[in-house]
Amino acid sequence: MLVEGTQGAGLSLHHGDYPYVTSRDTTASGCLAEAGIAPGRVRKTLLVCRTYPIRVQNPERGTEEGTGTSGPMVAELSWEEIARRSGLPLDELRAQERTSTTNRQRRVAEFDWALLRKAAALNAPTDVVLTFLDYLAAGHRSARRIEQLTPEAHRLIEGIERVAQSPVSLLSTGFGFRSILDRRAW
Repeated sequence: MLVEGTQGAGLSLHHGDYPYVTSRDTTASGCLAEAGIAPGRVRKTLLVCRTYPIRVQNPERGTEEGTGTSGPMVAELSWEEIARRSGLPLDELRAQERTSTTNRQRRVAEFDWALLRKAAALNAPTDVVLTFLDYLAAGHRSARRIEQLTPEAHRLIEGIERVAQSPVSLLSTGFGFRSILDRRAW
């Protein structure tokens, strides 16, 4: 059985930065409680993180909801900067980085090590899934083995494993099932 959580641990009603939270506990234990599954029945807990974290775009100024932000981000970047770093087309990034409900542009930031540390402490993952490796380098989209990733990607993976105290077992280098690098030992 697979139980998939919603949102990120940083948006958890109980563990996030109020008022920038969702309406539920988004931790692994919170999801299990809502599904009626005892934590002792769980074999694997996967923590999913992106190479560059995102949040929804801030509300437009001058509107009723345009009085605040969608929440804090450490070292916010632009999609132009991600395009420059990765070599991916800016138009492609902007098109795919829109919210599913409101179709608003997403915000993006540098990898947040403190957020990873907190998420790992709250969720005790057995494994980590790292997504959007193509945002580090467009050439990652053609990688079929971990050895084909850039040194930058290897350093990020090693850092994540050190902070999360869990192996990065699955990596995505783009959209589609052929874009998964599987390092699982299980």
